[in-house]
Amino acid sequence: MGVVKATDSIPPLRVTPSSWRPPPGALPTVTGTLADLRELVNGGGVVALTGAGMSTESGIPDYRGPDGARRVTPMTIDQFRDEYGARHYWSRAYVGWDRFRAARPNVGHVALAELERRGLVDAVITQNVDGLHQEAGSGTVLELHGTLTTVVCLDCSAVFRREHLQAALGRLNPGFAQVAHAARGSIRPDGDVELPGELVTDFRVAACEDCGGDQLKPDVVFFGESAHRDVVARCFERIESARSLLVLGSSLAVMSGLRFVRRAARMGLPVAIVTNGPTRGDELATLRLTGPLGEVLPALATAADRTT
Repeated sequence: MGVVKATDSIPPLRVTPSSWRPPPGALPTVTGTLADLRELVNGGGVVALTGAGMSTESGIPDYRGPDGARRVTPMTIDQFRDEYGARHYWSRAYVGWDRFRAARPNVGHVALAELERRGLVDAVITQNVDGLHQEAGSGTVLELHGTLTTVVCLDCSAVFRREHLQAALGRLNPGFAQVAHAARGSIRPDGDVELPGELVTDFRVAACEDCGGDQLKPDVVFFGESAHRDVVARCFERIESARSLLVLGSSLAVMSGLRFVRRAARMGLPVAIVTNGPTRGDELATLRLTGPLGEVLPALATAADRTT
């Protein structure tokens, strides 16, 4: 049976919260060493697929713990479209933004960018929305789930910088940040923070400056939405031209990332997975390492060839 090409029709795939959890005490059946990973990467043509575990060492938490259990319940697009849902999201995102933007690339991000600079990694497909790969110097980054650095109007499709909206929210809600900072909880994977319900009730949401609509949304793929077809197609094209796939910091619990692992495996490409816990794609891996990316990736960059 022939390989399905990225240019073929791609049915929309909604990003939905997954109930997948590994069995208690589950361990990968395929293992490997840093030397094995070095040999794979030295072959070049590597496409990296990164998840939330890539940014945890930058202070941005992930949705799931090493045991696969979901620690944070994500907001769905239907919840966001509700009037209270938008207020709920933007009030918490407004308070959390400065802490989220203060996150900096960690040594794992930097090491991955270095592997690209040497010509060993061709592209990064990321499920993260924090922009830290680009800040670290990665040049070819496909943001599968969008980015929090921009905001889109669902009524007229206008796009704004997130900092611009942050200033507008500040003008609409004078003094809110000072009150909320004292009551805020920990930062969440999407850049927002926990706030008491009574604070959220009075928060005012900004309107679109172009059309006056009240449907401003972070330019990310919410759970319940479909990833953009053009981005998915470009991701598949990268997989189909790769020599190997390197999964970093993702449990692959959500199909939007797992499908690329399945495509690579069907094509016969080596699949290496490096995370701190079991993943939904372990049975498809040809190489499996468990460990913090902040240790594994710098060691890999040191050991890998400096020329292709």
